[in-house]
Amino acid sequence: MEADNETQEQQQDQEQLQDKPKAVKATSSYRSFLKEVFNGDILTKGFIVQNAWMIVIVVVGLLFYIGNHYAVIMDLNEIDSLKEQLTDVKYDALTQSSILMRESRQSRIHELIEEKGLDLEDSKKPPYVIKLEK
Repeated sequence: MEADNETQEQQQDQEQLQDKPKAVKATSSYRSFLKEVFNGDILTKGFIVQNAWMIVIVVVGLLFYIGNHYAVIMDLNEIDSLKEQLTDVKYDALTQSSILMRESRQSRIHELIEEKGLDLEDSKKPPYVIKLEK
């Protein structure tokens, strides 16, 4: 019984000792990983070499995505400026239309005829439609 207790205690001690080096090993592994990255040794590892084409495809895809996003933003800015120009042109057309309507009123035409001194008068006869037989 005592031997069993001693072996159990020894196993627990060994497990505790093994747990401590794992933590130290994890930090040294992290340090070694950073060392490999900064030295460039990571590029010669099997993972990077095996997946080089996938990495290139992902980088090209990201560049394409960024370029496309920039083009969309530029197009949206152009659409906004064109909308502003369109509203300006619509208001100018409305202004010109109202000026034309004001100038083409019959009362305004009478005023212009009198100002110019023209010898014109309003027709006393109503207009009529000429019908032609085919």
